[in-house]
Amino acid sequence: MPILTVQPGVDIFYKDWGTGQPVVFHHGWPLSADDWDAQMLFFLHQGYRVIAHDRRGHGRSSQVADGHDMDTYAADVAALAAALDLREAIHVGHSTGGGEVARYVARHGQDRVAKAVLIGAVPPIMVRTAANPGGLPIAVFDGFRAALAANRAQFFRDVPAGPFYGFNREGAAVSPGVIDNWWRQGMMGSAQAHYDCIKAFSETDFTEDLRAIAVPTLVLHGDDDQIVPVADAAELSIKLLRNGTLKIYPGYPHGMCTTHAETINADLLRFFRS
Repeated sequence: MPILTVQPGVDIFYKDWGTGQPVVFHHGWPLSADDWDAQMLFFLHQGYRVIAHDRRGHGRSSQVADGHDMDTYAADVAALAAALDLREAIHVGHSTGGGEVARYVARHGQDRVAKAVLIGAVPPIMVRTAANPGGLPIAVFDGFRAALAANRAQFFRDVPAGPFYGFNREGAAVSPGVIDNWWRQGMMGSAQAHYDCIKAFSETDFTEDLRAIAVPTLVLHGDDDQIVPVADAAELSIKLLRNGTLKIYPGYPHGMCTTHAETINADLLRFFRS
């Protein structure tokens, strides 16, 4: 397996397929690089070099006890980009991965990055604060932690079977295979990493990261996203980006890269080529 040791005892698993301009995919919580299968295959066949990694503590990467915060996640990406000598790369992040992209590009990657994409992404900040009155109350994330600690296996069934893919909506075409694949990816990772990452994705403030990003940035979000509500995410992020483009998809769920892969891939390809 391709593995990069980013520091003693910390190995990051990654996939690196093809040649051409690199596209780096950053997965959401609590998943892995496998969540990008529909995009990796599509863009490989479009002539791009496609790369995706398992965040530390997730998937096949080391289940270490520390470093489950956005600063460390971004530093791990910087180490991977340097090791693979990625230049003129396009970084695509979904959900938590969108926060990782924002922090990496702002603090490490401006000279290596050509474009960025934030899909259903957590920036600017998810939790409700005095400065972010439209955010979700901390009780929501405390509930995630409690459910994970009590019965992670069941929690990781309930999330994809319900709000993540919009399978709880009337008339939804529910895919048991998609639910099983979400569960499989989640259960590969470390319970502790997943627990700590809830704080990272919900309480990290990406406001200054977004302001610092100079490269063209595409922001995609479904208006029926039940995990990261669009009004307090994409609609605020676009106001902070210097060179951003926003597209909102009516009725699309949080996991739209899977449920509506054909549409999302086409829009990504158009942006990549623009």
